[in-house]
Amino acid sequence: MDVLDESLVPEHARDVKAEARDFATEYIEPNAEEHFVSGEYPTEILEAGQEANLVAQDIPEGWGGRGLDLAQLLAVTEEFYRADAGIALTLQLASFGCEITYKFGSEDQCEAYVKPVAQGDQISGLAVSEPETGSDLAGMQTRAEKDGDEWVLDGEKYWIGNGVEADWVTVYARTGDDEDNRYGNHSMFIVPTDSDGYQAEHIPEKMAMRASKQAHISFDDCRIPGENLVGYEGAGFMMLADFFNHGRVIVAGHGLGIAAAAIEEAWSFTHEREEFGRTINEFQAVQHGLADMLMEFESARALAWRACEKVQADDHPGYWAALTKTKATEAAVSITEQGMQFHGGRSVLNDRRIARLYRDARVPVIYEGANEVQRNLIYRQRP
Repeated sequence: MDVLDESLVPEHARDVKAEARDFATEYIEPNAEEHFVSGEYPTEILEAGQEANLVAQDIPEGWGGRGLDLAQLLAVTEEFYRADAGIALTLQLASFGCEITYKFGSEDQCEAYVKPVAQGDQISGLAVSEPETGSDLAGMQTRAEKDGDEWVLDGEKYWIGNGVEADWVTVYARTGDDEDNRYGNHSMFIVPTDSDGYQAEHIPEKMAMRASKQAHISFDDCRIPGENLVGYEGAGFMMLADFFNHGRVIVAGHGLGIAAAAIEEAWSFTHEREEFGRTINEFQAVQHGLADMLMEFESARALAWRACEKVQADDHPGYWAALTKTKATEAAVSITEQGMQFHGGRSVLNDRRIARLYRDARVPVIYEGANEVQRNLIYRQRP
């Protein structure tokens, strides 16, 4: 069965959706179990994705990308995450943070940093979260101080995708302490990872999305040129708010892809597994469980594509982004859990796709703003 049909997808996004499905079928899905077991960074698959023009292609054409819009990115995301969330996350993180530079940075910054990522010559990262601070963007403590023609960074970042692998990362750092304007105290900086004072190490292996690597970064008197400030001083929070509105729609796609795979696995298993002289899909309880999975999925997917349209139109984007991120990621958790139940004892075996999906589903409810925070945003930003 194919629950990721194109009926909800705008016509202009259907071609790239088909490209993504073909790529996922050839490169991602066949290598999913191997990379889950080994935890190795999927370099060859990333390179294939770059060659196929399916990585970093939200970057505008003027800087070497395809200029894919939010709907096209969501269409790609559904397909990639259906095949494997860990490898898919690696592919998407290859250009993480670039959007902040090409939307708010200078032409020189785009030429020096964004264009090489679009061309597949470099990869980027985004450093926001800290060891003691996750969703509180106004509470981040990594600091950047102006010293002549340089900025000096000191502090730590945690859970940073490509912190080790990236050629450069966009860093969110404190540049002020105005208690009356706590949302104007942070700025964004481009930090090459070969800068003196930049140190990164991989976080120990995770239970899920093991093909994607996250890092603990330390900045110790890390000096960067003054021109590496993105936009203007104090605008960091505003930039991230805009960035996360788009990102949360994409994270909804993470949940949809994982949930779609879980439905496929559960449907196949229940129609093949025999108990008490018949296949278990003939039992009413199982039929009800499958019906619940489909209802959860279809409602989450309909919301995701509606939210995509709203965010792209800048129509209460924070509200719609929070709605869809929360609904889709939580739907993935409940759907994969039901799939586990149908698989019985086999569900706990590492070589079972449903087991990997169950683990992977537990992650997107946390990143890009924990869902408890999303509920705050939904309440406060309702139209």
